[in-house]
This record gives sequence, structure tokens and C-alpha cells, in this order.
Amino acid sequence: MTAGRRAAPGRPGAAPRLRSTTVVAVRRDGRVALAGDGQVSLGNTVLKHGARKIRRIGDGVIAGFAGSAADGLTLFERLEQKLGETHGHLARAVVALAKDWRTDRILRRLEALLVVADRDHLFVLSGSGDIIEPDDGLAAIGSGGPYALAAARALVRHAPLPAEEIAREALRIASEICVFTNDQVTVEVLP
Repeated sequence: MTAGRRAAPGRPGAAPRLRSTTVVAVRRDGRVALAGDGQVSLGNTVLKHGARKIRRIGDGVIAGFAGSAADGLTLFERLEQKLGETHGHLARAVVALAKDWRTDRILRRLEALLVVADRDHLFVLSGSGDIIEPDDGLAAIGSGGPYALAAARALVRHAPLPAEEIAREALRIASEICVFTNDQVTVEVLP
């Protein structure tokens, strides 16, 4: 994910890209775990090792973001508002947030992705209006998202681990492959 202006690759004087985050969500055996790594990088430099990119929102909802921290926190606040307006109904709140995110002049400039889950649903949201509910109960976003998702799928198929351990191990594996992901993992679990 990037923050600020995007520069054309290889363009002289181009600003380094701010990269951060791998977030993975796992639903298994009636539990949902959301895990995020802690690394924030600017170009080839690691700026922070212990960033927190996931959190509980409202009662019984967990969310994580990939992208600009300010943008992710703004989206967390908006999601919390939408949850209040929909009396905690996550699916309706997500649709309302996606509509606002796509049509509001200020929100549509936000550069982030969200993973949001409650006991019944798991969604990935983007600023282009995408609302995706994965078929297999697994989702991942961010720089190391594809690696974490592949690891989570393999672990779900071949290991009798609980959701929290699958999420944690998937991020650890992603950190061994993606230079923008570290192994300082934060996990939130919904029983």
C-alpha cells in the first residue's frame, strides 16, 4: 500500500513508497481470528516493527487495515459509526461504508483496504466499492497478503490447528517471504 503521492516507477526524484501491513483473517470451528504484522517500511528502510493494524470495533467486530495509517484509522471510525447506525448489523454497515467510501469526495481518496469480521461474516472492502465475502472463510490483505493467504489455506487443509494459531503461523510464514512483513504479530479472536 502507498501513502501520499504515487510516483512513476523508476522516475528520478520519485518519493519512496510507504509500505506496511499484512493482515490475515481465519474462520474455523466457530471462531474468527484476525492477525496483523507490525512492520512499516519506507522504501528499503523499516520505520517501525510493532505497529498495530487490527482492533476490535464495537461489540463483536474485529477489523484490520492495509495502507496508510491515517486512512485506516479514519475507516475504522466510519465503520464504527455505521455499526451504530445499523444497530450492530455488520453486513449492512459494510455496504453503507462502501457506498460512502466510493462516493464521498474525501473518503474516495483514502488508500487502504479493510478486513472486517464478526461471528457470522468476513468481508474485504476497498475504496472502489468492492465488498468481498470469501467462500472459504479466509482472507488476507497487504504487501504479504498473498503469501499469508496461501499459508492459511494450506494450514486449514492439512493441520488441526485453531483459527488463532493458523492466523499467527500464516503471518510467520509470510514474514519469511515478504520483505514488507515481519513476525511481530498481533491477534484478535472472536469466540
